[in-house]
Amino acid sequence: MSTAPGPAPASGLARLARPVQWGLLLVASAALAAILEWFGLPAALLMGPMLSGIAFGLSGATIRLAKPSVIVAQALIGTMIAGAITGNILVTFLGNWPLFLAIIVAVIAMSTLSGWAISRLNILPGTTAIWGCSAGAAGTMMLMAEAYGADARLVAFMQYLRVLFVAGCAALVAHYWVGLSGREPAPIDFFNPVEPLAFAETIVMMVATTALGLALKLPAGGVMAPFIIGGILNATGVITVALPNWLLTIGYALLGWNIGLGFNRAIVAHARRALLPTVLSIVVLIGLSGLLAALLSKLAGIDPLTAYLATSPGGMDSIAIIAASSDVDVPFVMALQTARLILVTLIGPALARMMANRTQPPDG
Repeated sequence: MSTAPGPAPASGLARLARPVQWGLLLVASAALAAILEWFGLPAALLMGPMLSGIAFGLSGATIRLAKPSVIVAQALIGTMIAGAITGNILVTFLGNWPLFLAIIVAVIAMSTLSGWAISRLNILPGTTAIWGCSAGAAGTMMLMAEAYGADARLVAFMQYLRVLFVAGCAALVAHYWVGLSGREPAPIDFFNPVEPLAFAETIVMMVATTALGLALKLPAGGVMAPFIIGGILNATGVITVALPNWLLTIGYALLGWNIGLGFNRAIVAHARRALLPTVLSIVVLIGLSGLLAALLSKLAGIDPLTAYLATSPGGMDSIAIIAASSDVDVPFVMALQTARLILVTLIGPALARMMANRTQPPDG
């Protein structure tokens, strides 16, 4: 009489208790962030946890961030961006809106065509590539993909992989640009003084706007609502956005872990066949964004690093952290990133659905 085999024994980090896994991840993230900071890499406090999260995910770690933790991270990033908003941002945007619109449309078109090509070559099943290659609004695209019968795991992998590549390239470009310009960002003061009343007002605003954004189901509501409403309040002097760097560091770490831990053995094995074409499409998209940045810099007189970060194809929260830790025009970067996110959210699902219909074989 044979007995059914039991579950396979846990391997790698999965053998450890979850509190131990979290402790090791915290230590690894702090050590790697310190090393990257020592080398002068922008957004080291994001990249250290992100890369550590990837290493842990691929080593069998079973820990994942709870959704409230992700929302807290997004709210902190959105509030941080709001503190950089001034009244000049709208003037700049309105003065160059045809150019901005053309750049945004070019990025969306290129990403959509990449997905269409991968799908037509039958590298990925069904319409998965169309949704996975979308330049932004990752959450919306994953929901739409699942509703349209695409492989949600592959779509998530492609979206996370693009965020990883874009963030890494943006951080390296920002670091290299420092060497060209000779402008070093100020060292991080984790315990920077913050006026208590301003801090309290900021926290109240952050909590209220985040709740509003989630209730209204805004795209990336955890980031967008604090960013937009807080930015208006900050620019008009109603409140002064003030956050201590130690609190922002927590937000950076949470965001980095959320991205990094999304890479696990199962999803990477599942996506193995799609890895090379996906990477190629991401590299092409990053290259196109670089060309668009050069065009933006030449025609609008924007410094090259600001233009590059502004045209980088997502994710908005990681680009915001890199911009905040670099010597760039943060409001300009976020104006273009926000406009792209809004446009992708408005037309992206319909555009992806149209392309998906074109790749579906006819019935009969």
